[in-house]
Amino acid sequence: MSKQELEVLGQGTDGDCCRRLATAPLDEGQATELAKAFKALGDPVRLRLLSMIASREGGEVCVCELTPAFELSQPTISHHLKLLRQAGLIDCERRGTWVYYWALPGVLDRLGAFLTAPQPAGVTT
Repeated sequence: MSKQELEVLGQGTDGDCCRRLATAPLDEGQATELAKAFKALGDPVRLRLLSMIASREGGEVCVCELTPAFELSQPTISHHLKLLRQAGLIDCERRGTWVYYWALPGVLDRLGAFLTAPQPAGVTT
């Protein structure tokens, strides 16, 4: 298991990680940065966790509410949440005994922008 910290999306030196992705090829740095986020989302448990966190009314959710949704141990859920944090998709704060998680603003929009292709001329949806 790697102890490498992952760079938070949108915090790179060029500042426009995902602004041009639908209109220009990725350079090596952009591809590396996006691959970290997509790798974190490549696991069904982490994808579900992110969905549960991002869709939560009020914008945050306690780990105590996430764990019962899975047939996994608490340490395994914590590991998945740690990987999502390292990928720059979520953040958290400890409040007493519990840890509360939220999706980082704009991260999902930037990932979605990458996956959105421009409409070819003359094509309507």
